[in-house]
Amino acid sequence: MPKILSDVEVEAYKRNGFHFPVRVMSVEKAQGYRRSLEAFESSQPGNIRNQIKTKMHLVLTWIYEMVSNPGILDAVEDVLGPNILCWNATFFTKEANDPGHVTWHQDATYWGMDSQDICSAWIALSPSTVESGAMQVMPGTHHSEILEHEDTFDKHNLLTRGQKLAKDPDESKAVSLVLQPGELSLHHVALVHGSKPNRTNDRRIGLAIRYVAPHVKQTGDIQDSAMLVRGKDRFGNFTAEKPPASDMDAEALAFHSQVLENLAKVKFAGTDHSYKDAV
Repeated sequence: MPKILSDVEVEAYKRNGFHFPVRVMSVEKAQGYRRSLEAFESSQPGNIRNQIKTKMHLVLTWIYEMVSNPGILDAVEDVLGPNILCWNATFFTKEANDPGHVTWHQDATYWGMDSQDICSAWIALSPSTVESGAMQVMPGTHHSEILEHEDTFDKHNLLTRGQKLAKDPDESKAVSLVLQPGELSLHHVALVHGSKPNRTNDRRIGLAIRYVAPHVKQTGDIQDSAMLVRGKDRFGNFTAEKPPASDMDAEALAFHSQVLENLAKVKFAGTDHSYKDAV
């Protein structure tokens, strides 16, 4: 039996490639995480966008608390099963009235995995509305083949490579995943999605957590890593990650640096960019 989603909602996720909204924490709790983020940004300017912008659960205890949140994992378990690895966690923040955006793309094109048993949980820490640039998805596109993409490395694109579909989809079919603080959306790794700039006077803040089933593995000669957050890992396809002992712990930062270098090999494969472009 599903833990959070109903049987009907699980079937709809399989059919459409997404589900929303799911309340996984109170508005007050989400606002507390936002305060933690903004306090960290104030104390270490530029660090979120540079040194630790990805795999953040390895160096910040409150991000680890989010990726291991039982309510989030219950929702993910309904679509991935009882054994869950956290592969990545990164903020997608759009500043007020900023041109930052996400072009139409499929995550599966550049994550290097051999299976699509991968789900993203996108948790809102501020209102994610049409006006603030909520994520938009193209229902059912995860059933088609992986589409042709091209890299732009556009400075206003929030994606690592600025990747976009070579041919834009019919935007009249798009669904906006409107969320309030403390709610999440789930989407399949091959679902076409994107988002427009934030036209409001407040920041649009969301944490994207990437969860994978343990049988999934990286293709190519790359030893990737992930953190077991629920159930068991009987496959050992990923080097085991562990939570940080404290925020920005020296040991955790050293391990994070090694992990980020490996991850960059995946994300920049086939380009002339490297690890140095990711930090």
